Amino acid sequence: FEPLLMGITRASLNTESFISAASFQETTRVLTNAATAGQTDYLRGLKENVAVGRLIPAGTGLHEYRNIIVGNTSEEQDDAESIQKAVS
Repeated sequence: FEPLLMGITRASLNTESFISAASFQETTRVLTNAATAGQTDYLRGLKENVAVGRLIPAGTGLHEYRNIIVGNTSEEQDDAESIQKAVS
């Protein structure tokens, strides 16, 4: 392991969350790349949850996330399939 010193811009763009990366700089490029690659942001961090107006997974919001089971409801799945068909 060799330490690598990066500027704050590059460090903030080097994250699994494209919403977190887009909130800092190069928003259009980051969101365009994520959309064309079909990426999914699982909203696990603080910044991405704040950006979309959700309770953050920390402090008093941690209890809400403790026993959560992530999955699609049948209605959400139907919506996703409809969107996929419309785009194809």
